[in-house]
Amino acid sequence: MPCLITRRASMGALAASGTALALQKRGGGARTVPVGVATTDFRDQTNQSLAEELKTQRVRRVQLFFTQKDSNYWKYGAYSDLKGMTPERAREIAATYRAAGIAIDALGVYATLVHPDPAERKAHLAYFEAMMKVGEQMGVRVFLSEMGHYHPPDPAPAVSYDWQDDVWTTAVSTGKELARIAEANNATVLLEPIYRSLLASAKRTRLFLQEVGSPRVKAQLDPANLLEVNDLEEMFVQLKPWIGGIHAKDRKVHVTQGVAAGQGDLDYRKFVTLAAQHAPGIPLTVEYVGTNNYHQALDHLRSVLREAGLQEA
Repeated sequence: MPCLITRRASMGALAASGTALALQKRGGGARTVPVGVATTDFRDQTNQSLAEELKTQRVRRVQLFFTQKDSNYWKYGAYSDLKGMTPERAREIAATYRAAGIAIDALGVYATLVHPDPAERKAHLAYFEAMMKVGEQMGVRVFLSEMGHYHPPDPAPAVSYDWQDDVWTTAVSTGKELARIAEANNATVLLEPIYRSLLASAKRTRLFLQEVGSPRVKAQLDPANLLEVNDLEEMFVQLKPWIGGIHAKDRKVHVTQGVAAGQGDLDYRKFVTLAAQHAPGIPLTVEYVGTNNYHQALDHLRSVLREAGLQEA
């Protein structure tokens, strides 16, 4: 039986293959996309060796987490006294990356901002401000976090902690206080949603940011974190005005643990195209990678960018 291709079908195929170019001609997106790496899992490196390693792979930007052997402070959801992180040491670390041609886009904090104990929330906010002071010495003004996780003691509540009315109200108040601290320190905070948290969807994140109501508090979009509850288009449409950073990792649907780019169910071609359209100039930062696997994740992201008609900035 002959295969008849209609004009409509052929035009549809042409449009699909040239999405990035079409967006550019309409002024709806960018042709170039910055690419970076989050240093979270490079725990086997010093800052000097990591900067040298990343330079060999043409990495020109990082989100810096203090997990390296000579600056090992960071712990997920916890605060640190940053003992030994003097202004001189902070400037020295920043200079190490910049000497390798690597910009530091942001510093990782990841505090627990939903803790029910006011004293604990105060301590996490104080840690945030301390990191902003470090960032000032390094010339870094952007700081990353989730809202964090808290698990009440047994018996488990009838309504999940993150979905309780008073938890939302308190979290918004904490977000406003964080915005005040950021304003005082000329800083911006990017909050990362994840489906198992207070910011459990793109819409819920948008509503939270609207209630906080500050240009100092924006979103760090991580599509793999929302893959379980949102389509890619929905994520970008809901959060477009607030996106200040984007993580490029992956996840299998119905599986809790995230994985490196290209190892899960995220449609990377669609992802990078939507990022170029809705968040032009925002870096795609490879995450959940370390010394042994970051090459593969970077290669996957760069390959998909080329397939989508985009170039690395």
